[in-house]
Amino acid sequence: MMWDLLAKLAWHLPAEAAHRIAVAALHYNLGPRPAQCQSEADLTVKLAGLEFANPLGLAAGFDKNATCFNGAMGLGFAHVEVGTITPKPQPGNPKPRVFRLPEENAVINRYGFNSHGMDAVAKNLYATASKRAGILGVNVGANKTSSDPIDDYRQAVAMLAPYADYITLNISSPNTPGLRNLQTKRHLADLLMAGFAGCREAGYEPASGSVELRKKPIFLKIAPDLQHGDLATIVDSCIEAGVSGIIATNTTIDRPSGLNGVHAGEAGGLSGEPLFAASTGILAKVASLSQNRLGLIGVGGVSTGWQAYAKILVGADMLQLYTGLALEGPGLPNRILHELSHMLDADGVTRLDQIKGQIVDSAAAIKHALGLYEGLSK
Repeated sequence: MMWDLLAKLAWHLPAEAAHRIAVAALHYNLGPRPAQCQSEADLTVKLAGLEFANPLGLAAGFDKNATCFNGAMGLGFAHVEVGTITPKPQPGNPKPRVFRLPEENAVINRYGFNSHGMDAVAKNLYATASKRAGILGVNVGANKTSSDPIDDYRQAVAMLAPYADYITLNISSPNTPGLRNLQTKRHLADLLMAGFAGCREAGYEPASGSVELRKKPIFLKIAPDLQHGDLATIVDSCIEAGVSGIIATNTTIDRPSGLNGVHAGEAGGLSGEPLFAASTGILAKVASLSQNRLGLIGVGGVSTGWQAYAKILVGADMLQLYTGLALEGPGLPNRILHELSHMLDADGVTRLDQIKGQIVDSAAAIKHALGLYEGLSK
């Protein structure tokens, strides 16, 4: 109850100020501890050679400079993805740059990769490595004023790979000019080669490399605003290059009809509930195209167990969230995991791999998951 009250009080603060306070609280490991769930469900996940205690992770964008990931893991997240981290420090876009849309359970942000830079983050990661309780992903990107954005990825991966369990190449933020062009066929192969080159500089091979060498999984984070042909190109390029998986999706530049509120017209990436159906649709297409040749992490609009369940039904191995935590408070991860466990029970299964990819149509998957959840709620 105390944490619910504090989450409501945070709504009276500007969105970015509330974010800073949440990061500070988790830095000092302040937050509710997860309660034991009475269920026979096994939520463990194996992906890209890594073992996760459950499928739920905190998406990049929350812990931008790797200062609070241990505290976030204490909330129940099995993995946390820090960043996005750029080679050089940069302030990001001018404030205000984060806007709540409470009627839609959504947020618009245009942070613009505000980052302390890879040197400062490497120091943070080194100082806290021994305390880590879960899987750590490191999300990297390019500096806004870089003369060679692709090489920025090589530099950041080379510096940060030793501290990460996996690396994510973020080429899908809408808030850095030209970044999403790296998703096109013309640039994608060079981008992936740069990421792998950074891994090798750090003494690692991509997860698909020789078994004699130390491996480091590389993931690619994509936008929800892609056409089918673009998705096919990305999937084929990732499989050919040896990428371990795709994270689908980042925020959207689209504005669904009916979006209301004083901030609905703000520029930036939209996240939260209005993104859920679209991001799940993209995830389903990626799953269909990849045919289990890539790991998949579903992101976008997850704030309930049934939304997590729907993404697994269409093919996700794991889930991430960020906006839901910001809007609903630190008790959310535990609640989602409990709901997910009970939905597995209700569906007569005990493991996530028994439902993964079982409903290829995203609308049908959403309908099934919601119906199951409503049945449990009666």
